[in-house]
Amino acid sequence: MPLYEYHCDCCRHEFEAEQKVTDEPLKECPKCKVCAIRRLISGCSFVLKGDCWAADLYTSAKKGGIE
Repeated sequence: MPLYEYHCDCCRHEFEAEQKVTDEPLKECPKCKVCAIRRLISGCSFVLKGDCWAADLYTSAKKGGIE
């Protein structure tokens, strides 16, 4: 399940919430109980590593192999 970051514009509290992709964004700050929070855009922890992944998102021909 993805981990979403939130920020309260009222009390400046930042927190994380584990939610399903299909869940609605949270609306109330757990600290001050005011409906002034917004979901932050953060980096993804998903990284593709290894020789099989090309930088241009397309597979590349292997050296000395079949094209």
